[in-house]
Amino acid sequence: MSMTFGWSYSVTLLFDFWDVHGPAGMVLSVFVVLLLTVFYEVLKVWRLWLSRSSKLAQPQSAYAPPQSYRSDSTAALESSPSESSLTPMEPPPPAANTTHRWLLHAIQTALHMLQVSLGYMLMLCVMSYNTWIFLGVMVGSVIGYFISFPLVVHK
Repeated sequence: MSMTFGWSYSVTLLFDFWDVHGPAGMVLSVFVVLLLTVFYEVLKVWRLWLSRSSKLAQPQSAYAPPQSYRSDSTAALESSPSESSLTPMEPPPPAANTTHRWLLHAIQTALHMLQVSLGYMLMLCVMSYNTWIFLGVMVGSVIGYFISFPLVVHK
């Protein structure tokens, strides 16, 4: 196996059955790798968006007043320790929220496992040292980031 990049149309990717011989097979393989890379980038941003949205759904601390009640006078009172500032202002959230958090955590864990597995598979594709496959991964990364970027900046 050559350890330098080449422009060959013959390559074996990831598995023995993904054996490419000829330009048509290479075009199809580059397209599949490109789509996998786009999915990887979208998955990466989706996990970030899911994490942010789940943090927004969590209730505020029971020991802090809502933002609408804060003013300069309440800021001065908050800086002085007192017994009233340690008293909860609202009851703790119900236990059903705990189940929801565990479900979100399980989903995040499964998505992380999928992202890491897909990332390693794409890395192994690049390590075939085929320039066409490498360009497919690079272009797929650019397209995937371009498609998923609005999810990062959307609040």
